[in-house]
Amino acid sequence: MFERLIPLIGENNLKKIENTKILLVGIGGVGGFTLEALVRSGFKNITIIDGDTIEESNLNRQIITNQDNISKDKTDEALNRYLLINPNLNLKAINIFLTKENFHAWINEDYDYIIDACDDIDIKVELIRYAEEKQIKIISALGTGKKLNPKYLEITKLNKTENDALAKKLRQRLRKENLSLNIPVVFSKETSIDTKNIIGSCIFVPSVAGIYLANYVFMDIIKPQDNS
Repeated sequence: MFERLIPLIGENNLKKIENTKILLVGIGGVGGFTLEALVRSGFKNITIIDGDTIEESNLNRQIITNQDNISKDKTDEALNRYLLINPNLNLKAINIFLTKENFHAWINEDYDYIIDACDDIDIKVELIRYAEEKQIKIISALGTGKKLNPKYLEITKLNKTENDALAKKLRQRLRKENLSLNIPVVFSKETSIDTKNIIGSCIFVPSVAGIYLANYVFMDIIKPQDNS
């Protein structure tokens, strides 16, 4: 199924991608598109964690959702969808809400990359801590709600973000806990739209943010290695 991809990256790089172990936390508006891009780009060894069920309000932006799977577990629906695309996937689906208390019961492996697509500050901090302790590469998604234009998205380091309330809170927590701010993130420079008490969201920004997350890992794997 990758005959169109191999001419771009070569068979050796495809093998590297197939052997890479990914942990993806969150498969909603952002993480769902991350998972879609990973599967369609040759990644086989993926663990997904999400304890949520599909709601009607998810239909405008979350790729695994449809009218027939409302109220079903997101992880189950993701497993069904992606095994139909690539039946050779080693896709481990964990249907739980991560907490600080159960974190190490579920996350205790040496992944090659951690992709943080959740919106829970406590879990973001724990993922960054785990990655730092285990020397695992990590990239985190920041806020995509209340924004409309994907052209303002970029990948940078957490300490260089702006116009992002989630990033501000995360920086404060990491400083307090003596953790590095020098981690890659996907964030939007767009000024948030005031949607009052509702976190307004559309497909454009979360979908592109999710693809950026997957592409960051993809490009990091296929880049020429410095053997000097």
